Amino acid sequence: MFRGVTQLNLDNKGRLAVPAKYRDSLITACAGHLVITVDSPKCLLIYPKSAWEPIEQKLSNLSSFHPQIRSLQRLLIGNANDVEMDSAGRILVSLPLRQFAELTKNVVLVGQGAKFELWDEEKWNQQIQDSLTLRNDDMSSELYGFSL
Repeated sequence: MFRGVTQLNLDNKGRLAVPAKYRDSLITACAGHLVITVDSPKCLLIYPKSAWEPIEQKLSNLSSFHPQIRSLQRLLIGNANDVEMDSAGRILVSLPLRQFAELTKNVVLVGQGAKFELWDEEKWNQQIQDSLTLRNDDMSSELYGFSL
């Protein structure tokens, strides 16, 4: 289970050092094999390969004749990259993926349970500000009655 927000830096080669607190569980869960793909709000998703494969299979099994489904397949599957943590716990974020998410050197890794989101730090801060200004009438009906 991945939780929390960690501020990180991409090195000059586009490598990201996976925080030490996640490395052991990633080695156990997937031998350090991860999948990075794009997400529509201009961030990247990072999955342990074992968690990504069922998602990819479900997406692949959907009808490609529906334009929205086909678009989602292209976005998520078409941009998926297999990466492996090196001996220093780093992963390489390819240039096309960095460009899609408009990542600068300063990034934020956000634990989302079974996956991570990778954001440019400035865009993440704006995302949080936007989330803090949600009004009740902006809330999804699925959240009514939800309590913390």
